[in-house]
Amino acid sequence: MTTSPAPARAAAAPPRTPPRTRTSSVLRTELRRGAGPWTGGAVAVTILVTMYGKAPGWQGRWADVTDMLHVAAGLLAGPLALAAGCWQGGRDRRRGTLELLRSVPRGRLRRTLLAVAPAALWPAAGLLLPAAVCLLATWPYVSGGRPYLELLAADTVALAALGTLGHLVGLLVPWRLTAPLLAVVGYVGLALSAYTRSSARWLGPAAEHHFAWDEPVWWFAPVSAVWSGGLALAALLAYAARARLRLLALLPLAAAIAAAVPVLRLPDEGPWRPDPEVARLVCDGGAPQVCLPSIDRALLPDVSKALAPLNARLRGLPGAPTRWVLGPGGPRPGEVELPDPSQDAVRGRLERPDLYLDSAVQWLFSDTCREGDLGGPNAERASEIHLAVAQWLAPTPEGYGVPLGPAAQRYVDTLRAKPPTAQRDYLARYLAADTCRPDEVPIP
Repeated sequence: MTTSPAPARAAAAPPRTPPRTRTSSVLRTELRRGAGPWTGGAVAVTILVTMYGKAPGWQGRWADVTDMLHVAAGLLAGPLALAAGCWQGGRDRRRGTLELLRSVPRGRLRRTLLAVAPAALWPAAGLLLPAAVCLLATWPYVSGGRPYLELLAADTVALAALGTLGHLVGLLVPWRLTAPLLAVVGYVGLALSAYTRSSARWLGPAAEHHFAWDEPVWWFAPVSAVWSGGLALAALLAYAARARLRLLALLPLAAAIAAAVPVLRLPDEGPWRPDPEVARLVCDGGAPQVCLPSIDRALLPDVSKALAPLNARLRGLPGAPTRWVLGPGGPRPGEVELPDPSQDAVRGRLERPDLYLDSAVQWLFSDTCREGDLGGPNAERASEIHLAVAQWLAPTPEGYGVPLGPAAQRYVDTLRAKPPTAQRDYLARYLAADTCRPDEVPIP
């Protein structure tokens, strides 16, 4: 009897390997967990609150809103990004999960890039929202120019770089107080770099610019992005790359140093140059003329109306200015510089014409005397007459300024009591006098 052969054993199935998790799925998970979303929200709220409190100073000019966003992002959101990134970086060390993370089948560089992503991307996203809100709030009230979006892009890269550097510090230093201390050190360092007198201040993300009729040179924004991004990428590669690949960190470091060279060679005014179209003067038909840069031409009717009472007294007098001027280069001989109307304007309108007129009179009679010119026995009397003439031409609004003394008030009363021809005669003599020589100042 033949026995049938035993059935062959089925071949053992190879062990199943878990499917590889897609990088995009892991990145989404990393972005949703931890302090990242809170950091983005905190950055957005910080910038929005800061910008809202200073809205009259920027809501009317593209350069002003861009500069204010730049300072708020660098000086306030920058330290916040550093501290949040540091806290995020120390999270796994505090939880004791570093060994578990090293066991997963991902390289150290890929693992670090995924962990750093929330610290870099959320602060950058937190800047974009308030930037869009502020640009939209400015758009209805601007008279010319353009928003400097390239500078906002460079600021976004700088915030991402600060978050990355903070994350790496958190990975290296396990102390819990590292994050708040890093925020304090970052704020002090950024503030000192922003207000230094050297060209190195333009390497920092918080350097302030003042003139609304300027525009940045074309290369400044991309060079700034290479500078901040190169430093962060070099630090990231030096920490996370394999030993034989760490020399790659020299490439972004070299790019950052090369980007810093043209910035350090900038002149005193930095990367800003007058924009011919924006700085072009627009004048009214009055006498003396009132001239503003074209970026403020919407304010010209309000400024002309505010100065009308003063111009009526000055018109035709010898020694009176021929023009009131605001713009690059300052006034020429026979002209007087105007105070910046944007400081008193809200949403493209001059809110307090009386205050603006008072400021214009102070600028009209601002002295350029040298030290020692205002001495002598009549110096106090000349000072009282100066205050009286300014008060007569533009009464200080109630609640502003210091009340006049008895002597100055007597001069004001005397001027107001004179007939119009006598008032013009005295004002002509006052304008012709050298106010730096107290003996030459005429008594009302």
